[in-house]
Amino acid sequence: MKPLLSKATKPFIIYVLIILTISIPIYYWVVNTIWESELDEHNKTIAEKTSYEFNLLKLSDAELYKSIKLWNHIQPETNIEHIAADFPKEDLYFTIEKRKNFGDKCEIERYRCLKKTVYINNKPFLFTIQTNIEESQDTIAVIAVTTVFFFIIIALGLLFLNRKLSSSIWKPFRNTLEKLKKFNLNTHPQVEFEKTDTIEFEELHESLNKLIEHSVSVYQAQKEFTENASHELQTPLTIIKHKVDILLQNENLTEEQYLIAEDINKALTRSSRINKNLLLLAKIGNSQFDNSEKIEFDVLVKQSLEMLEEHFDQKNLSVLSSIQPKIEVLGNSGLCEVLINNLLINAIRHTLQDGSIAVVLNESSFEVSNSGTEKLNTDSLFKRFSRSSSDNSGSGLGLAIINEICRFQKWEISYRFENHNHIFSVKF
Repeated sequence: MKPLLSKATKPFIIYVLIILTISIPIYYWVVNTIWESELDEHNKTIAEKTSYEFNLLKLSDAELYKSIKLWNHIQPETNIEHIAADFPKEDLYFTIEKRKNFGDKCEIERYRCLKKTVYINNKPFLFTIQTNIEESQDTIAVIAVTTVFFFIIIALGLLFLNRKLSSSIWKPFRNTLEKLKKFNLNTHPQVEFEKTDTIEFEELHESLNKLIEHSVSVYQAQKEFTENASHELQTPLTIIKHKVDILLQNENLTEEQYLIAEDINKALTRSSRINKNLLLLAKIGNSQFDNSEKIEFDVLVKQSLEMLEEHFDQKNLSVLSSIQPKIEVLGNSGLCEVLINNLLINAIRHTLQDGSIAVVLNESSFEVSNSGTEKLNTDSLFKRFSRSSSDNSGSGLGLAIINEICRFQKWEISYRFENHNHIFSVKF
C-alpha cells in the first residue's frame, strides 16, 4: 500500500512528462517561426540599406554596374541583378537547403532567403539575400535538454513537497487516525480531536464525533440488554432446575413421572448452557474482553487434556499429543480455555467408540483431529445452532464460539478432512 499523496504525485508527474514531451516540437516551431521572422526583417533591412548606400554614391551607370559586379563577387550570399521594368515587385520570402561550399566538411545548411526589388539610380534591381539559419538538430537538442532539466527540477520539487506536505498538512489526519486506533468501546473515553484550519478535517472530526457517540450509546444499550436478558433468564432457569432436582429426589414419583422430570432437567441444563453461551458470544462480539495477556498456551492445553481424561476413557479413545513447550501467545486466557475445551469436547462428542484423537501444538498453530467417516459440511460448520451430526447433546454453539474467539483474537480457524480424520486448525 502507498500513501495518499504518493498516489496523487505519480499521475501528476506522468502528466507533466507527457505535456513537456509534447511541448518540445511546439517550442521548436515557435522558436523557428520567431527566428525566421527576425531573419526576414534582417534581410529586408540589408536590402534597403544596400540600395540606399548605392544611391548615396551617385555613380554613373558604368561605375554602378562595375560596383554591383564587385559586390556580387565579395558578398557570396547576396546578389544584385538588373531586371525589366515589368518584373513582379512583390517581396518573396522562402527557405532553402544547400551544401556548404567552403570549409573541410560538406554539410547541408538551411538558409532564409529574400528576393526584393530595389531601385538604384531609378533603375529596378532584384536584390537576393541568403542568411544562414541555426541548424534544426541543434535547436531541438537544446530544447530537449532544457525540457528534461526542468522536468527533473519539477519531479524533485514534487517529491520534496510531497514529503513536506505529508508531515505538515496531513499531521492532523495522522493524529486522528492514531486516536481512532486506540479507541476502545469498553472504556469509551471521550475522543478529542485537535482543531485545524482545514475545512475537510473539521468536517471529518465532526462526523467522527457523532459516529462515536452513536456507537457508544448503541454499545451500552446492547451490553445492558444482553446482560439483563441473560441474568433474567438464568435466575428462573436456576430456580426451576432446583425445583426439578428436589422433585427427582421424591421417592413417591412413579417411573413415568421420574422419566418426565429427568427429561425436564436435561432440557433445563441445556437451556442454561445455551443461555451462557449466547451471553459469551454477545460479550465477544462487543469486545468486552482484554486480548493483550501473555498466555502460556501449552500449559492450558495440558490442563484441558488432564481435565477431560475421564471423558476419553469413557469412550476408550486413544489420545496422541505433540505439544511443544513454552508456547506463548497474546490473547485472553479465559477465551483461550474456552477455545481449547470446545475443540476437545467437540472431538470427543463426534468420535466413535474406540476412536482416536490427536492434539498438535507448535509456535504457529494448534490442531485437534479426530477419526471420522466423511467430510463435514463446511458451509454451515461455524454457524450458530448448525449441527454436523445427529448428536443433540450439545448446544450447537461450540464451533460458533470458537470462530468468534479466533476472530476477536485475530487468529484463523480452518477445517479439513484428511485420511479419515476431521482436523480443526487454529493459526496464531
